[in-house]
Amino acid sequence: MKTVKVPGEKREHEVLMYAISTCAWCKRTKKFLVDKGIEYEYVDVDLCEGKDREEILKDISRRGGQPAYPTLIVDGKTLITGFDEEKIRKVLGI
Repeated sequence: MKTVKVPGEKREHEVLMYAISTCAWCKRTKKFLVDKGIEYEYVDVDLCEGKDREEILKDISRRGGQPAYPTLIVDGKTLITGFDEEKIRKVLGI
């Protein structure tokens, strides 16, 4: 699975986002992270092929999440489903 890295000056946390390329909430989350200067990586799940897509769904499920987008994984342990600005701010300390 190939991720896209978005550079940012704030690199205190490792942020991975599973998104859908046409999803308005996913786009809003990406913009929020960029506006706040957060470095992150993302995968547009709808653009992935079969095995990669299955792997993503298993990863989300293993972490206790549901297949909903956007899904953010912060520091490999904290899972945030949907654009929950308050929770994102709290977890990232912004």
